[in-house]
Amino acid sequence: MTAPLLEIRDLKVHFNLPRQSLLGPRRVLRAVDGVNLTLHEGECLSIVGESGCGKSTTALTVMGLQEPTSGEVLYKGKPLNGPGAPSRKQRARIAQMVFQDPYASLNPRQTIGSTLLSQLKLHGLASGSEAQDRVAAMLKRVGLQPDHARRFPHEFSGGQRQRIGIARALMLDPQILVLDEPVSALDVSIQAQIINLLMDLQETLRLSYIMISHDLSVVEHVSDRVAVMYFGHVVEEGDWHSVFTRPTHPYTRRLIGSVPDAEAILTGARGVPDGVAIPSGRSFSPDISIRRDPGQSSEPSALVPVGSDHRVRLAI
Repeated sequence: MTAPLLEIRDLKVHFNLPRQSLLGPRRVLRAVDGVNLTLHEGECLSIVGESGCGKSTTALTVMGLQEPTSGEVLYKGKPLNGPGAPSRKQRARIAQMVFQDPYASLNPRQTIGSTLLSQLKLHGLASGSEAQDRVAAMLKRVGLQPDHARRFPHEFSGGQRQRIGIARALMLDPQILVLDEPVSALDVSIQAQIINLLMDLQETLRLSYIMISHDLSVVEHVSDRVAVMYFGHVVEEGDWHSVFTRPTHPYTRRLIGSVPDAEAILTGARGVPDGVAIPSGRSFSPDISIRRDPGQSSEPSALVPVGSDHRVRLAI
């Protein structure tokens, strides 16, 4: 396999919390605690998990919107953080983000044309009629009309606004798009249209995606690989087929088992799993089938292979 386009190495993002009392101990929230992931060219890597697991913090760190406590984010082998890292403008041409709420991410006082043109002007990529032509071509690429450039965000539907958000993310020709719940705020019928658009753009432009989502039906449809996060750790990672058909970690099994299945519910074939208590320390569950040998020297947060492209976190 070729070298990864993007590599996350032992990424940690910790936040100091206020003391519960004047003399109480200092508390630390370990939002991301030793994450290792890779993204290859033309690939869609989905990061899934419940709210608060650290998936969005990981994405914001990749974008440079959150400074890591420690660890590295590498693009084509070169660091994106720390000394010698590219500037914010340079980084914007590497990775762009499509946000969950398309209306909140657009300036309501700017026309769509102004929003798209501003990036070209800021980076000195085009001006005048050439810039106008690039805006018109991008709007057509995402399924809109060139004359939509004269309208304001409130004049569009939710699906159209998300298309505009995608167009804005593509104006600088980035290689990586970070998709933060890109269809969760849309109607089901519109979700399918946006997902199909993203898949077409990925194939046409050879884009690489990092998708943040809790909707496993969407993840299963678009992903090449899946990483499951739980309390700041990646607990299982691999190609989507292996993870979905042979989930090994108990949290992955419970996560996939939480997807509604109308037939199973009506027939009583599937019960509702018990709630999962927050784990103490770094272990997760006593019922995992793979355990660390007491004499093994590897870190408890390490992922061990359970297939050709399928890894799971050790239990302790």
